[in-house]
Amino acid sequence: MTHRRKIALAATLLALPLAGQGHAGDFAHFQPIGFSADGKVFAYEEFGIEDGSGSAYSTVYFVDTVKDAYLPDTPLRVRLEEGHGGLAQARSKTAEQARPLVEEFEMRDHPGQVVALNPYTELGPAPNSIRYYAFPMEPRVGKPYTLALSTITLPAPERCKPFLDKGVGFRLELTERSGTPTSEVVHEDTRVPDSRRCPTGYRMAGVVTGNHLGNPVHVAMIMVLSLGFEGSDGRWIAVPVRPGT
Repeated sequence: MTHRRKIALAATLLALPLAGQGHAGDFAHFQPIGFSADGKVFAYEEFGIEDGSGSAYSTVYFVDTVKDAYLPDTPLRVRLEEGHGGLAQARSKTAEQARPLVEEFEMRDHPGQVVALNPYTELGPAPNSIRYYAFPMEPRVGKPYTLALSTITLPAPERCKPFLDKGVGFRLELTERSGTPTSEVVHEDTRVPDSRRCPTGYRMAGVVTGNHLGNPVHVAMIMVLSLGFEGSDGRWIAVPVRPGT
């Protein structure tokens, strides 16, 4: 990348939403908060330190698992400039902002379970699929599920066109349900949302499940790789899956 293009990229990235700001190697942490009692809402936190600026950030997302959309007036975002507070303070601020919704939906009583995790640093599993049991039990109960991720070529967001020839979206499919092969599209992008900055790829990074008998909900955690100043940044998005029984 030329020096001029780097300067232009830096200016573009600084203009993006706070949750997407960052520098090379800025891979966010992920922490599930929980589900509502009926499984219709899932919340999680994404947090970290921006590489380069040193700014601490924390974002709490509340996802409507029926509509596959954020709840009104969310996500909740905090970003503290270096020297004006650290990561603990940023997380404390978003926790306080999120507290009314967390209490309303009784999420502390329904934390859910991380049943599969495939972070960017993992060398073994394929980055585009994940196979898991819905609940951790021994001896195992039930049969496994598999989610598969593939990329889609889409028009690049306007702000990304100086740096990317094409946009990258994704398709998520349920390819195994309770041990039985299937082919069900869970999510398919028709455009690249601005909130993803300038994405260059995706990773099937984890699954969180809730114990909601008769109406199970699984949440696929997708790692979004996007342009940073000198390399890729990583952020998390949640895609609800209704696998049936």
